[in-house]
Formats: sequence, C-alpha cells, structure tokens
Amino acid sequence: MADGTDRILTTHAGSLPRPKSLAALHAARFGGRQVDTSELAVAAEEATRQVIARQLAAGIDIGNNGEVGRESFFTYVQHRMTGFGGTSERALMRDVTRYPGYLERLVQGSRRGESVSLLRGPKAIAEIRYIDAPTIGGSARRGSAIDDECSQLARLLAENEKKFTDVFVSAPSPGIIAAAMQNEFYDSLGDYVDALAAALRTEYQAIVRHGFLLQIDAPDLAMERHTLFADKPLADFLDFGRVVIAALDRALADVPRERVRLHVCWGNYEGPHDLDVGLEEIWEVIAALEVGGVLLSMANPRHAHEFRCFERLELPPGVSLIPGVIDTTTNYVEHPLTVAERIERVARAIGDPRRVLAGTDCGFETAAGMSPVEEEIAWAKLRSLVEGARIASSRLFGRG
Repeated sequence: MADGTDRILTTHAGSLPRPKSLAALHAARFGGRQVDTSELAVAAEEATRQVIARQLAAGIDIGNNGEVGRESFFTYVQHRMTGFGGTSERALMRDVTRYPGYLERLVQGSRRGESVSLLRGPKAIAEIRYIDAPTIGGSARRGSAIDDECSQLARLLAENEKKFTDVFVSAPSPGIIAAAMQNEFYDSLGDYVDALAAALRTEYQAIVRHGFLLQIDAPDLAMERHTLFADKPLADFLDFGRVVIAALDRALADVPRERVRLHVCWGNYEGPHDLDVGLEEIWEVIAALEVGGVLLSMANPRHAHEFRCFERLELPPGVSLIPGVIDTTTNYVEHPLTVAERIERVARAIGDPRRVLAGTDCGFETAAGMSPVEEEIAWAKLRSLVEGARIASSRLFGRG
C-alpha cells in the first residue's frame, strides 16, 4: 500500500454521493420493485465516471469508484451470492434507543425520499455461495460481477489524463453481513461467518488480481458492541471479533497483505455514540489481522481523542495508519488548518509521519439515498482534506 515518503497522501473510506436518480433506482431494486437493469447499469457507469473525475479534480491521491454502482456497502452481496431471501429485522444501535426524542427525529428523517435500509436487508435462508466463482485452479469467468466492476473501473480510469497514486475497491467483512443480514440457515453465527468469508474470498482475490488495493469494511469490529452484543459481556463481543479476524485471515490467504487495508468504525450515523466501545479495548483484535493499513474514525467528537492511544498502543510493523480527519456525519466543512492539526497529532503519537495517510471517518453515502452530508458539501470536505494534508506535509516534511 502506498504511503507518503515525503508528504501525507489523501484517501477516503469508500462511498461517495450518488445522483438522486441513481439512488432511487437502487432503492427500488432493493425494495423488490421491477427495475430496468440496463437503465441502472448506464446510470451507475456515468455516476462512476463522474466520481472518478471529481476525486481527481479535488486532488485525492488514492481514490476509488465511489461504490455508486452498489446499493450499499454490504447488502449488494445479495445480488452476487446465493442463499439470501426474506427480510431481516436488525436491532437499532443501543445508544439511539436510549434517547426517545432523538429516535423519533431519526425515524421521521428516514421516511423522506427513497433509500436503501441497512436495517432491513435480506436473511440467509440457504447455502451462501458466490455466483460465477472461479473454478479450482482457474480464473473467474468473464461476466462475474466483481470482475465486471473492476474492469469498468479500469476502463473509466483510463479516460482521465490525471492519475491516482493508487486505487482501491472495497468489500465487506463477513462479520458485518452476519450481524446485519440475519441467519436462518447455519447452525451457528461462527458457521455463518465462515461461509460468508469463503464466498467473499472471490471478491477479495479478484480486486487485488485486477491491480487494485482491497479495502475491507469492518464496522462489525467496533459497532456490534452496541448493536448485536449490546446485552452481552465485552468478552463475548471480543470473541466474535476474533472469529471474524480468523475467517478473514483464511479468506486472504492468497492475497498480498500489503495490498489490503482494513476500515473499522463505530457506525456512520449522527447520534449519541455514548455506548461506543473504546479503541484500546478492541485494538488487540483489530491488530491481529495482517494488513498494510488500518483506517479508523478519529474526526468525530466521540473518537477524536483516540489518537492518543497510539502513544501507548503498538502499530504493527509495516502497517500505515489512516486516521479519519474529516467527519462524514456533519455538514460542517472542516477548516484545512483543523485537518492539518488532526494529521499532525496522529503523526506525533505514532512517531513517524511516513506511516500516516489522511482519510475520512467513513463513507459519504454508505447506503443509496442515505447521506447525512449534502453532495456539494461532501466534495468541499474532500477538497479541505487535500488542502489540510498539504499544510501538514509542509510542516512535517518541510514541503507541500
């Protein structure tokens, strides 16, 4: 994974704003309505073309396809795997339910417009298998969804004269799918996680085979403490995290670990977050997975202080830290000097600015139609991220 040898490189956590018309198509398909798949494909490609161009114009170093062709960061797997059907009833985050007034406001806001609900994904009702998975010893057949997505990204990147330093494509952790898309088939949660990891291995391998960085989105390693495991001891949650890490380790067996980055967050929603588990309590589990980089939320008011953890915690050798220095749940546009200060304090805590990249806490539209940040403000935030990284680079390396 590229890191800055003489400047702070910029990236983000994955999802970028979708055009409202595209979000409506995704929401309609998610809701079971008939959608013209050709129309959806054309709209998704044009949106991908635009988010690539806008990232390059903003100055982002390590960009992606914005995930705009997917309905959300994890429920999209229902279109790429067998075994899903029905509707899950995902429990609300515990911090939200303890504030009734805020919960009512949240419910009212969710009724506006068309969107994909991450609380009502499908369930596992049969064996989970990846569709168009590669044959043993062979390569994936032409036309598999992940190969199509990666090939499209490569083609659209080639249309631009300006280039990214590197490019990533995201895929979910098996843990977030297992937590949010309920299990009605496997004997245990662990069995379900293992089956999902085996299926996701196809995506993980394909992304790297196409020459892209793989980003694994794993909010489950933090958020499930106040969701699926809200009524259970911390030890049970940590055991769940170890099950997920072990499954990921097996799924990544043939993937160069330096080409993988892990994104962990506590939920990309504007809410109390006063039941979030502390970074120090989960770091040992997170750090057990061999990757090239770890992206953590460090801009929002609940976790902005946790950069200090790295004055005590060990960042494994060869691993870069990608702190979120932009909050993706507020329409404030962070001042570049604020961004620079956030980057600098992380660099000081780690002791080596060459191991720091600048990112966002999470994505800007993790589910189609559900974005707490207005589209133009999201792009303004990314421009501020780039400018803040330039300022931090001038201070940390003596150059812009």
